[in-house]
Amino acid sequence: MSTEPKRILTVPCPQCGEQTLYASSNPYRPFCSQRCKAIDFGAWASETFRVPTEAPPEDAPFGDPKLH
Repeated sequence: MSTEPKRILTVPCPQCGEQTLYASSNPYRPFCSQRCKAIDFGAWASETFRVPTEAPPEDAPFGDPKLH
């Protein structure tokens, strides 16, 4: 059994930047609160946040270009 004390890990909240506990005792992790978690979720739901992609031009046919 280890005699080292457990380190308390804190991280910046992705929404507001406030330091917050990153542990199972924080139900909103990595966020500091339900409010910050909801704001982040709302940004994804409204497509304010997007994952970058290399989409084909609008006039390109759909599907795998290797098959055409």
